[in-house]
Amino acid sequence: MKLSEKILVLDFGSQYTQLIARRVRENKVYSEILPFNVTLRKIKAFAPKGIILSGGPFSVYDKKAPSLDEKILELGIPVLGICYGMQLMANCLGGKVSKAAKREYGRAELTIDDDSDLLKGIGRKIRNLPAGRQGPKSEIRNRKPVTRPSPASLREAGRASLSTVVLMSHGDRINPYPKGVK
Repeated sequence: MKLSEKILVLDFGSQYTQLIARRVRENKVYSEILPFNVTLRKIKAFAPKGIILSGGPFSVYDKKAPSLDEKILELGIPVLGICYGMQLMANCLGGKVSKAAKREYGRAELTIDDDSDLLKGIGRKIRNLPAGRQGPKSEIRNRKPVTRPSPASLREAGRASLSTVVLMSHGDRINPYPKGVK
């Protein structure tokens, strides 16, 4: 593992926090999970290259919802918010989180049209998934890998983007986004 590259995962109660840290480690980057209310001093001492805010079972407007020390967003290091973590970060930065008209739960298709930065290399990983993969609990037998093109090669060919299946579980949405966020 690259000990000089460390990612800190702040846990807001997601059932996937351990999986998030594991995926970081699978990419040969050291990661640790700490509770959402860890002190800014401990975060600075850890000296992460980036921070991931996990999801959680809350809405940012719940009375007992965990909060975020907004100074974390001023450390000058990248912060990735997942689900509740994203909503909390958007709320802190001036966006508006509101109840969605319809709760979304289960499988959804994620379209990737740019894998040049945050999702760099994701196309290669998606292309190597076995055909018909249903998720971590599925059993795959007698299936051959599917060859899928990268988003860059699709763009060059003037075709649609790469897509993959993701899992969702949320009832809130962000609109409008914070100023400067696309």
